[in-house]
Amino acid sequence: MSWREDLGMAAFRRIDPEVAHGLALRALGLGLVCLPGQITSPRLATRLAGLSLPNPLGLAAGMDKNAVALGPLSRAGFGFLEVGATTPRPQQGGAKPRLFRLPEDRAVINRFGFNNEGMEAMAARLRDRPRDAVIGLNLGANKDSPDRAADFSTVLARCGPDLDFATVNVSSPNTENLRDLQGKAALEALLQGVLATRDGLERPIPVFLKIAPDLSEAEIADIAAVAAGVGIDGIVATNTTLSRDGLTGRHRDQKGGLSGAPLFEKSTQVLERLWAETGGAIPLIGVGGVGSGGEAYAKIRAGASAVQLYSALVYGGMGLVSTILQELEQLLERDGFATVAEAVGVGR
Repeated sequence: MSWREDLGMAAFRRIDPEVAHGLALRALGLGLVCLPGQITSPRLATRLAGLSLPNPLGLAAGMDKNAVALGPLSRAGFGFLEVGATTPRPQQGGAKPRLFRLPEDRAVINRFGFNNEGMEAMAARLRDRPRDAVIGLNLGANKDSPDRAADFSTVLARCGPDLDFATVNVSSPNTENLRDLQGKAALEALLQGVLATRDGLERPIPVFLKIAPDLSEAEIADIAAVAAGVGIDGIVATNTTLSRDGLTGRHRDQKGGLSGAPLFEKSTQVLERLWAETGGAIPLIGVGGVGSGGEAYAKIRAGASAVQLYSALVYGGMGLVSTILQELEQLLERDGFATVAEAVGVGR
């Protein structure tokens, strides 16, 4: 991290977290953040569900909920970007304050509740997206929708023509009863509807499923079976957790989803279980607690073809992207892997 970015991060940490989030996006848009451009090498370049990625490190959904900074983010070094979550109608989300830093734990708790400007605003911005970046959309459902399962297909039909991939988010803890859609029967019906919508697009795209970390082994097995049965293109493991084990920060008892460093082990265990259940037949994307090249590498060795991060940027800034990729390349080289794909699922 440069001294300028270090000073900027220190200033951001003194103001309300949600205000700081908005200011960070504006700073990106105004060109106030030094960005490295595309980062790639023969060792880092990889494929994910048919997508060619310059490197395996992606930006998770939540950073750019409304796709207002796609240009700058596409030059920040990420191998792919995921924006959203987006619902059919605009939604205010939960009452403020709803975002809390836990610096002692290098963690974040949020209870945003799918706050976003809706699919029409998202579709308009995606039409002007950078075409040299891999960009996907996290699909959500309105809190008061009479048919939440149908909402995912509705958003995909509207925004799909300008996407490279889409992620079905049934794992946010901040929309009441949303996680119930991870049940076997409900999930199968939902995914069949989304995939039918995808197949109707002029340019069909990969569809991923994002799951929660707070699942039993039986639930993980059910999800793996449904994913294989319907032909999902990948599984994102995982979303935020409801667990508060081991936290020391003063906001540790706030309601909402916990992300950041404390999620690393729990989410990686889910990833390992999914790898075992699927036999490597379904691409996996590892998310949760990635803040270093070593942690990205651990996710890959646990079964992830690619990884994502977001919360670590709160503490490490955008310069963390370059650092992680440099560390990851060194680790791959150290262990004799010529590509990321060679390291996937070899075990931690």
